[in-house]
Amino acid sequence: MKRRDTRKVRIGNREIGGGSPILIQSMCNTKTEDWKSTVEQILRLEQAGCDIIRVAVPTMEAAAAVRNIKKAIHIPLVADIHFDYRLAIAAMESGADKIRINPGNIGSRERVQAVVEKAREYGVPIRVGVNSGSLEKPLLEKYGQVTAEAIVESALDKVRMIEELGYDNLVISIKSSDVMMCVQAHELIAKRTNYPLHVGITEAGTLTSGNIKSAVGLGIILNEGIGDTIRVSLTGDPVEEVKSAKMILKTLGLRKGGIEVVSCPTCGRTQIDLIALANEVETMAAEFDDLDLKVAVMGCVVNGPGEAREADLGIAGGVGNGLLIKKGEIIRKLPENELLPALREELQKYRQA
Repeated sequence: MKRRDTRKVRIGNREIGGGSPILIQSMCNTKTEDWKSTVEQILRLEQAGCDIIRVAVPTMEAAAAVRNIKKAIHIPLVADIHFDYRLAIAAMESGADKIRINPGNIGSRERVQAVVEKAREYGVPIRVGVNSGSLEKPLLEKYGQVTAEAIVESALDKVRMIEELGYDNLVISIKSSDVMMCVQAHELIAKRTNYPLHVGITEAGTLTSGNIKSAVGLGIILNEGIGDTIRVSLTGDPVEEVKSAKMILKTLGLRKGGIEVVSCPTCGRTQIDLIALANEVETMAAEFDDLDLKVAVMGCVVNGPGEAREADLGIAGGVGNGLLIKKGEIIRKLPENELLPALREELQKYRQA
């Protein structure tokens, strides 16, 4: 697919826009003031494949904690600011690589100007974020309700304000929990600006519903060539957000590398704990993100070898035992409890090759 041409924005040691790879973001659910717990979570997110991390900065103590967090992590850090412009200034002084603000909720133009001046001084990009739930009353009156057009107008009004203050090191984020409204809003804004876009479905929900809504919404938006960085917003462990985002990008062909695990649905022939086995394989596969392989997990020895033919490696379960398959050929028959170690051994061989 042809991706939309956007400006390039540098965030710490990474870049988004301008043809750069689409980066995965997440947000900590720890208290930022507890910087040690926050660092611990960020390091787990890094291992899962997170490219950029955001933390909430609701207090001056949180803004000060940014300094300690930055020293201990390896990916760019974004400070999420609401209401108090002084927190944005303090977070940048503590080393935040980017700030996320909604200029509409931090007060007067003078306060926005103070934030912009500090961003210019430190070379920090600003993510202008507008959600459907935070639209201004005049726009709601103009459109009669929340609409894609209203979301876009609100975001571009904020961008224009910052541009008038002489700053254009910007990223735009427009989000809605209404999937198709969010899609429409991105289609509209992509025609009106070339700033890089942070894409996501806000307040998507729990692991199940949130993943479905995010996959549908992000799938449509990204497939139209729109989006430079993404976040899958889930109610749960943020590591799950990163896993889902990686899968969405891989499914669309927008990210290569890492192991793709395919597994068959269970049926009456299944005589192995396929669900547990597939989950264990997927967990193990995350340790081999440097490999670009397909691994199949099949529930029976009747169709397993044939169904796994297109995979680089596969395991097919039977009655207390199973088959280890490589490039469609059976290479070993093993007891069930030895399948996972044998698969790991084969993955190690690929890594060492």
